[in-house]
Amino acid sequence: MSDALKHECGIALVRLLKPLEYYKEKYGTAFYGIQKMYLMMEKQHNRGQDGAGFASIKLDVEPGERYISRVRSNHSQPIQDVFKQINERISEELKANPELTNNMKELKANIPYIGELFLGHVRYGTFGKNSIESVHPFLRQSNWMHRNLILAGNFNMTNVKELFQNLVELGQHPKEMADTVTVMEKIGHFLDKEVMQLYQDCKAEGYSKREASPVIAERLDIAKILARSAKNLDGGYAMAGLLGHGDAFVFRDPAGIRPAYFYQDEEVVVVASERPVIQTVFNVPFDSVKEIEPGNALIIKKNGKVTMNQILEPTVKKACSFERIYFSRGSDAEIYQERKNLGKLILPAVLESIDSDTDNTVFSYIPNTAETSFYGLIEAAQDFLNQRKNNYILANRNTLTAETLQELLAVKIRTEKVAIKDAKLRTFITEDSSRDDLVAHVYDVTYGVIKPTDNLVIIDDSIVRGTTLKMSIIKMMDRLKPKRIVIVSSAPQIRYPDCYGIDMAKLEGLVAFRAALDLLKERNLYHIVDEVYAKCKAQENYADTDVVNYVTAIYDQFSPEEISDRIAEMLSSPEINAEVKIIFQKVEDLHVACPKNLGDWYFTGNYPTPGGNRVVNKAFMNFYEGKNARAY
Repeated sequence: MSDALKHECGIALVRLLKPLEYYKEKYGTAFYGIQKMYLMMEKQHNRGQDGAGFASIKLDVEPGERYISRVRSNHSQPIQDVFKQINERISEELKANPELTNNMKELKANIPYIGELFLGHVRYGTFGKNSIESVHPFLRQSNWMHRNLILAGNFNMTNVKELFQNLVELGQHPKEMADTVTVMEKIGHFLDKEVMQLYQDCKAEGYSKREASPVIAERLDIAKILARSAKNLDGGYAMAGLLGHGDAFVFRDPAGIRPAYFYQDEEVVVVASERPVIQTVFNVPFDSVKEIEPGNALIIKKNGKVTMNQILEPTVKKACSFERIYFSRGSDAEIYQERKNLGKLILPAVLESIDSDTDNTVFSYIPNTAETSFYGLIEAAQDFLNQRKNNYILANRNTLTAETLQELLAVKIRTEKVAIKDAKLRTFITEDSSRDDLVAHVYDVTYGVIKPTDNLVIIDDSIVRGTTLKMSIIKMMDRLKPKRIVIVSSAPQIRYPDCYGIDMAKLEGLVAFRAALDLLKERNLYHIVDEVYAKCKAQENYADTDVVNYVTAIYDQFSPEEISDRIAEMLSSPEINAEVKIIFQKVEDLHVACPKNLGDWYFTGNYPTPGGNRVVNKAFMNFYEGKNARAY
C-alpha cells in the first residue's frame, strides 16, 4: 500500500503444559516460553510497530512470591526493547545468584518473567495515541489471585461510549474512555460477581476463606463470565486474557472480523493473530493450526484443560478482506494464493487499458507487499501471451518458418523493478511545501528500461488516500517517459471508513469519496450531499439496530469506472506528460480471490455490525459540518 496506514494489532499467547524441568531437559533452557514469545511477537511485527508488551504468570507460587510480571515499550523498536529489558533483568539475577541456573524451583521463585503462561501484544496507535499507558497488555490488579486480569487484544469497539456509560451505571468510575480499558473493566466486573457468588457457595459448604480461594479458581466459569461481559459489545475483536491464578482465554467476535489461530499438543497451547507465525515458530504443518471460530472462545484452565466454547451466536462470517490483501504475512499458504489470484483476476481490465499491447508494456509493482499479486498478474499475462502465440501458430502452420517461429517464441512479458523506496518522510518536517518535495522523492526509479512507446503498468495493494501516488509515484514514473501509466489496485475502491481496527476514520481522506463529490458537483447533483446529510442527521438518536447507511447514495449515480477515471484525473497534474489510468479490482472478483474473508464494508458499505452504520453516518456528518473529528 503506497499510502501509509496504521492498522491492526497482533496477539501471541503461550501456555506451557509441562513443568519447567521438562523444557530444560528437552530443549536445554528454562526460558523456552520466553524465547517462543519473542519469536511469535517478532514474526508479527508487521501488525504493529508503535508499541509492544509482554506479561507472564507463574503457577502455584507461595504467598509473598511475585507471580505476575509485565513489561511494555513504546520505543522506536518496541519488541526488541521489551526483550532487552527482560534479558537484562534475568541476566542480573543470574549473575548475582548463579546457583539458580539449574534449580528450576528456585529459578521460578526468584527470577521474573519465567513462568508457564505468557501473553504478548504488538500494536499500532489507532487513535494516534502512543503513550506507554496505551500499550497492551492492560492489568487489572487485585490482592486476590483469581481477580487479577491481564487483557490484550486486536480490536476496536464502535460503541465504547455506551459501554463506558454501562460501567458508570454499575457504580464504577473508569479512568478513561478507551475501548481496551472499558472492555477489561466490564470483564472484571462480571469476574468479581462470579468470584463473590462462588465464595458464598464455598462458605455455605464449610470452607474457610483461605481454603475457598483455590476452590473458587477451579470452579470459575470463564465462558459464563465472557458471555455476560460480551452481551453489548459491537465491533471487531480477538481478545486474550489471563487470570492471576492461571486460567486464560482468547475470544473472537461473532462475525469473525479479526483473526485468531491456535495450536495444541502435549507440550504447549499457542494462539496468534496469524497462522504462519505458529507454523514457523513451532515447526508444525498448516493443517495442525486451527482457526478460533467466530463467537467462540478458546479457554485454557489452570489445570491444563482446553475447551472451545461458543460465547455469542455467530453471525454471517465477515472476516476482514484487508487482512488478506495487505496486513497479514504473505507466507501463509492460503494468503499467498489469494494474493496471486487478486493479480490474475484483474488482468482483463489491464489488457483493456493497454489495448492488449503486451509487447509494448512493462509490468512492475509498488510497494514490496504488492509483489505477490504482481506474480499473479504476470502469470495471467503470460497465459494470455501464450494463447496469442498458439493462435498465430495454428493460423499460420502451413507457412511458418523456423526463423519466424523463433522470433515468435522469443516474445515475453516484460517485467522490471522500476520503483525503489529510498527514504521515509520524517515527521519533524511540518512545512507543506518542504513535505511535498520530500514525498516526491520517497521512491527512486530505474532509468533506461522504458521506451517512449511503452505502457507502464504498476500494481499496488490498494489506493486509500492517493497522496503518495499524486505526490511521488506518478511523478517519478513520468520521469521514465512512458506513453501511458496504468496504476492497478488489487483491492476495490475504498469508499467508506473502517471502525474495526484499520485507521480509516474520516471520509474526506478517501480519494474515492472525493472523486464522487467532484462528479456530483460537475453534474449538478450536489443536492444529494444535502439529502444524505439530512437523512443521517435524522437517525442521530436512533438505536444502532435501526440505523441505515445512507452514505451509499453518494456513489449510486456513477459506475465504478467513472469514479476510477475521475480519481486518475485528480491524481495526475498538468506537468505529467504520460496518460494516467487507474484500475481497481471488482468486489465480485475480490470475493472469488478471498472466499473465506468476505468482509468488504470499506468497499461496499455493508457493515457486519449495527455500529458500523452509525459510524459511517457520523463520519459523513463530521465531513458535512466541517468537524475534524473521528466518528468512533
